[in-house]
Amino acid sequence: MTNHTGGSVTFRVETIGDATLYLGDCAEVMASWPECFRVDAVVTDPPYGIGFAAQPTRYQRANGMVAQAWDDVAPQGLVEAAVGKADVAIVWGGQYFSFPPSRGWLIWSKTGNAPSMSDVEMAWTSIDMNARSFEKSVKSSSLEKNLQTAAHPSQKPLALMEWCLGFLPGARTILDPFMGSGTTGVACVKSDRAFIGIEREPAYFDIACRRIDEAYKQPRLFAEPTPKPTQSTLSLEPSP
Repeated sequence: MTNHTGGSVTFRVETIGDATLYLGDCAEVMASWPECFRVDAVVTDPPYGIGFAAQPTRYQRANGMVAQAWDDVAPQGLVEAAVGKADVAIVWGGQYFSFPPSRGWLIWSKTGNAPSMSDVEMAWTSIDMNARSFEKSVKSSSLEKNLQTAAHPSQKPLALMEWCLGFLPGARTILDPFMGSGTTGVACVKSDRAFIGIEREPAYFDIACRRIDEAYKQPRLFAEPTPKPTQSTLSLEPSP
């Protein structure tokens, strides 16, 4: 562990392999970087501002999750600022932010989802391609995510984030300014990419550190998978 001082703010920084993880508010962390700082890609799942964390599911409550306020307001401006530091970006919940029109949307079709939750989630991308879909049940045993035991209330499946990275074959350094429990970082480790993650909640930061450290201890194959949609190609435009 090291400490990084940006202006009057000091951040805890963990370096694990090619991953650099910051414990702090992403606005303050990014402000501490040189203005010329760039990464190859941003891949992130920020709060959507829909109050999801204030409504833990029955399974989440049974596992000790309590109502939280971190999703009450979308971090408008911060997500866009992070995307501005990258050559390409994938942002889950992108319809809640101020991005230009894109035809390269990614859609996760969550078959078997609870009736109280959305059937799909959408990611805005800056990639000029046809929209693609990933169909996998949230209850599938082949996915890391399980509604009853997920480390983070909105944790994405590892398989989903690996699928996202497959659309970025030339991106070697990935930034996630809303790291959560570190799933994007684990996907980067498994595809031999450098990762920069920022998380302001100490509990989730520690989980991310542990998961990324464990990922580095596992045997890895670095062949870049070719993304393949499991449904027909969709033609979507951003919601107004």
